[in-house]
Parts: sequence; C-alpha cells; structure tokens
Amino acid sequence: MEKKKKNKLLLEIFGLILALVWLSPFYLMIVNAFKTKRGIFSDVLGLPEEMTFDNFTEAFIELDFLQSLFNSLLISILSVGVIILFSSMAGYALARNKSKLSGFVFFLFVGAMLIPFQSVMIPLVSLFGNFEMLNRVGLVFMYLGFGSSLSIFLYHGAMTGISKSLDEAAIIDGANKFQVFWHIIFPLLKPISVTVGILNVIWIWNDFLLPSLVLGDESAATIPLKMFFFFGQFTKQWHLALAGLTIAIIPVIIAYFFAQKQIIKGVSEGAVK
Repeated sequence: MEKKKKNKLLLEIFGLILALVWLSPFYLMIVNAFKTKRGIFSDVLGLPEEMTFDNFTEAFIELDFLQSLFNSLLISILSVGVIILFSSMAGYALARNKSKLSGFVFFLFVGAMLIPFQSVMIPLVSLFGNFEMLNRVGLVFMYLGFGSSLSIFLYHGAMTGISKSLDEAAIIDGANKFQVFWHIIFPLLKPISVTVGILNVIWIWNDFLLPSLVLGDESAATIPLKMFFFFGQFTKQWHLALAGLTIAIIPVIIAYFFAQKQIIKGVSEGAVK
C-alpha cells in the first residue's frame, strides 16, 4: 500500500509540473500584458510593479478588434460549416460505394494530407490572387480544399461503425439518398462532427499564412493578420502584442464556456463508440 501511495504521489507531482509548464505561456502573456515596454525587458517573469491598462486600450484600437473579430468569426464559421457538410457527404459516399474507383478516390484524399501547403502556395496565389472582390469567399473554399482530406478520412472511418441496414430500411420506407444521409446518417455522425469542427476551427482561427496571401483588403484582415502589425522591421511592440493576444483569447474562452457541454459530450461519445 505504501508503494502505491508513493507512486500516486509521484504521478501527482509529475502532473502538477506538466500543468505548470503548460500554463507558463499564459502566465507570461497575461502578466506582461499589464507592463510597460520597459517593464517587460527589465523583468519578464516577475509581476508588474505598476499595472497599466493603457496597453489594452491601444491594442484594441490598433487591432480594430471588433472588425477583426467579425472577420475571424465569419471565415472560421463558414469554413468549418462547409468542411463538415461536404466532408461528411463525401465520407458517406466513399464508405457506402465499395468499388475500386471509390477506393482510389479515398486514397487520393488520404495521400493529399502528405502534400505540404508550401508546395502549392505559389500556384494558388498566382491563380486566385486577382479575385480581390471574392477574397473571403475564395479563402473559405481554399480552407475546404485543404481541410477536407483529414475530415473525409475521419468521416470515412466513422461510417464503418454505422450499419448499412439503416440505409436499406430507410430506402424501403421511401426515402431517397439525400434524405437517408441528412435525416438518419448525419445525426449519428455528431461525435465525429464535433471532433472535425474542433480540429478545423483551431487551425483556421489561428492561421496566418493563407489569409496573408489571399486577403488583400485590410478591412477583411483576421486577428492573426492584425497581430502581425505589432512586429515591425525596427521595433517590436511586445506590450501591445501581449495585450492584443489576451484580448483575442477572450472570445475563444467565452465560446468554449457556452459550448463545453456539447464538446465534451461529443468527444466522449466518439471515444465510447
């Protein structure tokens, strides 16, 4: 019993150390967000001697935060929505059609996950760089293209656990293929849809490279793009950047607070199945 207690204590200490390491970037961000520029460079780890809220006000204005937040929300929600819709339909079609062609198409999607974005970056920009009026719409469909491979792979795997007899029973009752998918199959894919949504929204919300290549209009810039303006060629405004980051994570925390039950339920159901 003493040995078990010692092992449990060691695990708890190890877990506490990991938690502190994981939380250390958040500590540095929040603490230094209340310091002046001189205060950050004089003592990075310590608490601020004189707390200032001017950083948040200036960062809020410099970021044009409400417009940037709207752009990030619009692009993230639309992109994740179309990824879930089209990837789930593609995964359903590829899983139910047991032919050599469907197998070949599925492996094409799987193989596309190995293609780095940098290899297609220049052709992509040269082809679509002139469509400035459609930059947000074009960005959404680019995210669909880059995010569909992993999403289809996950949906295809989830479809293997759903019996085909459900499709056959619905068709006998008079439902067509679209009705079978939308009213029967898609609700059963809710756990994997939550997983796909989480994976893609984290990537899209934090993405900097693709929006920097596609979004030419400054009014359409997302939060990561606006954050870049705090780092110039000759100076880096760390006090404003850290304050901006602190402001930027607030919508994510609020969204998780309201959606945590659905997220935890979806992930746990997926793990059980």
